[in-house]
Amino acid sequence: MTRPVLLAAALAAAPVFAGEPTTWPQWRGPTRDGVFTGPAWPDRLTDASLQKLWRADDLGPSYSGPIVSADSVFTTATVDKKVEVVTAFDRATGKQKWQAKWDGSLTVPFFAARNGSWVRSTPALDGDTLYVAGIRDVLVALDTASGKERWRLDFVKEYGTSPPDFGFVCSPLVAPDGVYVQAGGGLAKVDKATGKVKWRSLTDGGGMMGSAFSSPVLAKLDGRDQLLVQTRTKMAGVDPADGRVLWSRTIPAFRGMNILTPQPVAPDGVFTSTYEGTTQVFRVTANSEGFAARDGWSVKYEGHMTSPVVVGGHAYLLGRDRRLACFDLAAGKEAWRTEERFSDYWSLIANRDKLLGLDSRGTLFLVKANPREFEPLGSTKVAASETWAHLAAAGDDLFVRDLTGLTVYRWAR
Repeated sequence: MTRPVLLAAALAAAPVFAGEPTTWPQWRGPTRDGVFTGPAWPDRLTDASLQKLWRADDLGPSYSGPIVSADSVFTTATVDKKVEVVTAFDRATGKQKWQAKWDGSLTVPFFAARNGSWVRSTPALDGDTLYVAGIRDVLVALDTASGKERWRLDFVKEYGTSPPDFGFVCSPLVAPDGVYVQAGGGLAKVDKATGKVKWRSLTDGGGMMGSAFSSPVLAKLDGRDQLLVQTRTKMAGVDPADGRVLWSRTIPAFRGMNILTPQPVAPDGVFTSTYEGTTQVFRVTANSEGFAARDGWSVKYEGHMTSPVVVGGHAYLLGRDRRLACFDLAAGKEAWRTEERFSDYWSLIANRDKLLGLDSRGTLFLVKANPREFEPLGSTKVAASETWAHLAAAGDDLFVRDLTGLTVYRWAR
């Protein structure tokens, strides 16, 4: 049961399509790169910078980031370790509009128990349809007005693959011609209206070492639209039309922990960073045989779970060592790394020359996107429980999903 409580009133490659700065419709925002183009943020962040608008409590745990439309906020949860729940709230008041529920539970391996056995994937919003990934490799399409189920695709039943040991982690990518997900032991393009699979690619069987931790993005590299897909073992460019693999490169990582979302960088690069691996850029170019991905540059810096944001030709990233780092993408070198160590994870959003980072301990940081040095601009506590779900920003509002509830804040102008 929820109890909304009303309180006091580049260098990045161009995405194929974009949303509005007043909404947050998918993983990492409208352009799926953590870049926010709404109102400018203040120059300092203090405890007085944010006004709490409302909070919904007792939602159940989730690592799924909130999705924001013009008038609604959507969040997911795993309740009583057996039921998956999607809840829609009125964006202005926090009043619950509807809930959708289905049986769905999975216990992760014992060595990953601290990461929890609950829903992980962030949904995707496309007009009047919300696409939600259940932890047992199930993709569900819901009507945003009523919560009514339009269709359901169970990859395990459909293809006989092993259930993902760590759950359905990939966040759906919605494009004009379909929904793309890394599920069912591979990459799939799904018809938005029917839930039928149009094609599958990069199949690996799922299970312990096959189910992806990353999420795909769309980019144009050397004049060609392609899906950038990071599996547990490789990075690949895939033709969105037919699933044909245009190029691929092996990405070594401990236990296949290729987690972060790959970042396209102009004019022909792909940035990534891996656990017990390197931070690197591949250069993707067309040739007589199709496409080739050659080494651009690499440095010894281990990524982990935080996906990078790019501002002014520099990538900002929190690594396995829990230190924030800045990389000069043109020079191919580390510009700086903090002495301070933070928590294990930040969800990062960039807005003009500033970064917001929500750490996994419920603290929000404001940082200047300064390529010369680390320049903190303040911090404030925004949640009492852990915050592994990605921060969302829409208009003047920030949406924070912690392990027990959802809080909406507004910048105090």
